[in-house]
Amino acid sequence: MAEQVLRTLMRTTDIIVAGYISPASVAAIGLADLYGRLQLRVGLGFGDGAIALASQDTGSGASANRAQAISQALLIGVLIGIPFGVFGLLFSEPAIAILGAEPTVVRQSGQYLAIIFLVSPANHTAYIAARAIQGTGDTRTPMYVNGLANSANIIGTVGLAFGIGPFPQLSIVGIALATAGADVFTALTFGLLIYSSWTDLTFARPRSVTVTYQLVRVSIPRVAEGLAELVAEFPFNAILLSFGTEVNAAYQIGRRVYQQITAPLSRGYAVGAAVIVGQTIGQGDPDDAYINGLAAAALGFLTVGGLSLGLFSGAEWFVRLFTRDPATLEYAADFARAYAIAAVFIAGAVTIDGSLRGGSETLVPFLSRTSGLFVFLLGGTYVFGIVAGYGVAATYGAIVAYFAWRLLFSAAVYARRNWLDRATDMMIDRGSLQEESNSDDD
Repeated sequence: MAEQVLRTLMRTTDIIVAGYISPASVAAIGLADLYGRLQLRVGLGFGDGAIALASQDTGSGASANRAQAISQALLIGVLIGIPFGVFGLLFSEPAIAILGAEPTVVRQSGQYLAIIFLVSPANHTAYIAARAIQGTGDTRTPMYVNGLANSANIIGTVGLAFGIGPFPQLSIVGIALATAGADVFTALTFGLLIYSSWTDLTFARPRSVTVTYQLVRVSIPRVAEGLAELVAEFPFNAILLSFGTEVNAAYQIGRRVYQQITAPLSRGYAVGAAVIVGQTIGQGDPDDAYINGLAAAALGFLTVGGLSLGLFSGAEWFVRLFTRDPATLEYAADFARAYAIAAVFIAGAVTIDGSLRGGSETLVPFLSRTSGLFVFLLGGTYVFGIVAGYGVAATYGAIVAYFAWRLLFSAAVYARRNWLDRATDMMIDRGSLQEESNSDDD
């Protein structure tokens, strides 16, 4: 959770700094993040594959298979990052322009996106390596590394954006350069730590086809979540832009407030649940794994629910940290309140999804997220906001409905327990767990 707070604080600083530059700069970062989230999902996707296999193999003591999984996940992440860099250099501004943004927003957002995509291999490496280390039960090392990198990122963002001290004034380009530099530093540091004896992980020459297949099988649905989100967010942000640039900027701010205050807890519980559930499955105790996942979800409900009350009541105060534009402030406060209501559903959904991923079940989170995106978030906003004429107010209800659906869908599948048997079978297939004997000799 501490790692997530620091990571989110870095992104929050980006939005705050952009808000002091102009509402257009806030919108520019938000629109660039539409594509940036696809890059993020690739890293998280193979990171989830790494954490699932690493936690299960740690529980069973299959260190050789774990080394295969980690090495292959990192290699795939680097290779997939190369096309992102090419896309950023050649197509960043046209990619933003198709969203219908103003020319100023297109130029700023294109510059930001080009720099961020250029370091995609490092970004993927950072996410995958951190998840792999967490899968062994060591969550402190990723916190230390990311904490240092994010702190430097925050300093670089403020310095490069405003030209403070020895830094040149580069505005939104400075924000992007600070983020890119932090990604490169994090990737190199994690690589050195895995190569050294600091962590329990080691590199291995990729040889196991079974591990490769399972890694891709677990990771692809998570990556597909990013693609689905990207497809849905394009028309969704286009709808918000039709309501005005201030509305789009307000949405970015309202979501950022939620992401800073309550999201780190939900994400922390999700990672913790994935590690504990995965290791417990690896130890051959699926019943305890099931109970552990439920306990994590219950803890998420209680703690995030308390923070949500504070977010709802203090929404106006929080959004004032990001902008001073009166029109943007009003909408941003309402978006923050909508996310405050949704946060309890988010905590349950994200934590249960984390437990499922710890058991190598990533298709269900993909289905719950994708159906919710298109039916509730996008569909609800369009039908009630545009067709029925309720405008921005329809978006607030769509946000709550989207996350409530995700929780119901994932919880229903979780309760069936089929995913536990599948995880055990996958471990047996790759030789990380011995199949139980049917003999009565014992």
